[in-house]
Amino acid sequence: MKQMEKKVAFLLADGYEDSEMRNPYEAITRNGSEGVIISLREGEVLKGKKGTIEYTSHMSIDDANPDDYDAIVIPGGKSPAGLKDNKAVQQFVQAADRKGTTIAAICHGPQVLEEAGLLQDRTITAYPELSEDMKKAGAQFKDEEVVVDGNLITSRTPKDEPAFIQAIIDKLGVHAY
Repeated sequence: MKQMEKKVAFLLADGYEDSEMRNPYEAITRNGSEGVIISLREGEVLKGKKGTIEYTSHMSIDDANPDDYDAIVIPGGKSPAGLKDNKAVQQFVQAADRKGTTIAAICHGPQVLEEAGLLQDRTITAYPELSEDMKKAGAQFKDEEVVVDGNLITSRTPKDEPAFIQAIIDKLGVHAY
């Protein structure tokens, strides 16, 4: 029996942590799901902070509809700083959260959730130096490789990627080939 393809949005700006984009994107698209790279502008070339990869955005956040996606992935690095203050990005993740869509954020990715006001009374993790900011935003912070709280999946750093990716795959109900 063929599994149903899932559609996953990757919110991305320049300076993302290379592996935090590449590894989840490859794992998700390898299993037959569609990865859609959403940035502030369609066709924007986005480079990883280590310079090992680059992606071109498929669509602008202004054209993105959160109802079209089964999950959203927010890689870390400097990318979240380029996204978090954008009202369309905030509205996108807020609408997805209201619908219960899986939102997975790693490293600095939870900064987008923080700016969107989604952390009150949620249990998360993030890059360790962000713990105080996350607590001020109302989150309970845990220093663990992956924390799943309802529809939110969060992880700390690139070393947590295997657990982060597995949690996303599990939520989507797809196989990693």
